[in-house]
Amino acid sequence: MRPLILVANDDGIDAAGLQALATAMTELGEVYVVAPLEEQSAVGHSITMRHPVRARPRPFLVGEQEIKAWGVSGTPADCIKIAVDKLVPRMPDLVVSGINHGPNTAVNIIYSGTVSAATEASILGIDAVAFSLCSWRGRDFETAKQVARRVAQHVLDTGLPPHILLNVNIPAVPPEELAGYAITRQARSRWVESFMERMDPFNEPYYWLSGEFQNLDDGPGTDLEAIEQHRVSITPVQHDLTAHHLLDDLRRVDWMERG
Repeated sequence: MRPLILVANDDGIDAAGLQALATAMTELGEVYVVAPLEEQSAVGHSITMRHPVRARPRPFLVGEQEIKAWGVSGTPADCIKIAVDKLVPRMPDLVVSGINHGPNTAVNIIYSGTVSAATEASILGIDAVAFSLCSWRGRDFETAKQVARRVAQHVLDTGLPPHILLNVNIPAVPPEELAGYAITRQARSRWVESFMERMDPFNEPYYWLSGEFQNLDDGPGTDLEAIEQHRVSITPVQHDLTAHHLLDDLRRVDWMERG
């Protein structure tokens, strides 16, 4: 039996990156696509609780091959939940998310719907990989498709440790300019943000978020460094957010002491 591969994203069911990723995965297994009906970028790991979630079958062709696909009226995490519970015939062997338009490096991992789809799969006990093309404007996914096939095949062959997913960022360069692969850590960074105030036709103010990305990490081995060197960045990510190195220090505090 061929592996069952579930393909999701946050850019929406019509995104070119989703088409590219599904195309790459058809060489490795039986592919199902479940993705948001509309763009859900930067929604993080949000899920829909106060409204119904609808899943509508959508035509989805890879060459002349028709892939079973659904557009979901929810978030990337919703897509994984409903796919596993209601839409695919058995538990997926692998979930791949992407290929995102733009990088998901450094602090962007926290905000990313692409990474969150893979994270949800990992929470459910499924091996998962998030793929991002490090270009906001580029639409050439040939290098990204080759990388996705290679990484996905490795995960299918060897598996991942429990509760670990891979976050893969791919330089926007032709295959012949790719300088290799790097196992990386998440760089420290932040967004320096501001809200532009504007007025609507009823003379009421509204606000539009803008910001500038700031790299706070000049150390070696980061995802940002790998991309600058035209190398694929592969970062193992976990959804346990505990700062384990602080546990013993905090346990030594007398929290019941009254000042």
